[in-house]
Amino acid sequence: MKTALALCSVIASPSLAAEITSDELTSLPAADVVFLGEVHDNPAHHANQLQAIDNIAPTALVFEMLTPDQAARIERPLPDQDELARLLDWESSGWPDFAMYYPLFEASPSAAIFGAAVPRDAAREAMGGDLTELFSGDARRFGLDTELDAELQEHREQLQARAHCDALPESMLPDMVAIQRWRDAELAASAHEAHEATGGPVVVITGTAHTRNDWGAPAKLRQAAPDLDVLSLGQYEVALDAAPPHNFWLITDPHPRPDPCDAFR
Repeated sequence: MKTALALCSVIASPSLAAEITSDELTSLPAADVVFLGEVHDNPAHHANQLQAIDNIAPTALVFEMLTPDQAARIERPLPDQDELARLLDWESSGWPDFAMYYPLFEASPSAAIFGAAVPRDAAREAMGGDLTELFSGDARRFGLDTELDAELQEHREQLQARAHCDALPESMLPDMVAIQRWRDAELAASAHEAHEATGGPVVVITGTAHTRNDWGAPAKLRQAAPDLDVLSLGQYEVALDAAPPHNFWLITDPHPRPDPCDAFR
């Protein structure tokens, strides 16, 4: 097992990375904001997030799954699981079983709750829109006022195509990349707001794709608030050929599920 000192050395640069085990989640270095990635329907990933939260003891939790309006409905002490799910209208949200998420809300009883979601209907309506107008914050500060260079744009479009089983029309791919950038910026802005409001540490619960140090929400937060220590942890279900763009990552067993590409056939 790596020592806490060795783990702490990783945070000094987002270019340094290490695979860890779930046992090492109790030795994560201190940071102002910690992005905890997940594959949304994998219970093991939520169990790992819970272990990390117990260690971090955050003053605020930011959820990709909640809009700011939803987050504002949550009061302390928390209602029970069924009541909170009803309050958030979780059944209509499209996210996986709330039973996997409720323990994360419970883990820090006094932590403030923030929402960073871009609602699906808003994303659909925004296709072809201007990111600088869609974003709720300062677009320039979070890097939304500039276009990606052609090579990176093409690479990200290819990733979007693969993520959607190569079933999307090519004409949609630039908009899919733009919406991903918008979501990353909203996560970064909400994390910054949460830190400003509570002093941190802040934990952000989101999909692993959003926790990338190269262009995801951590990168946007570092650009907007370079004085903050930002840590990224990704979770994967398959062995990787190369180090992914996180400070730390875990490989877990895959969660059994139907082939997601069936929806596109």
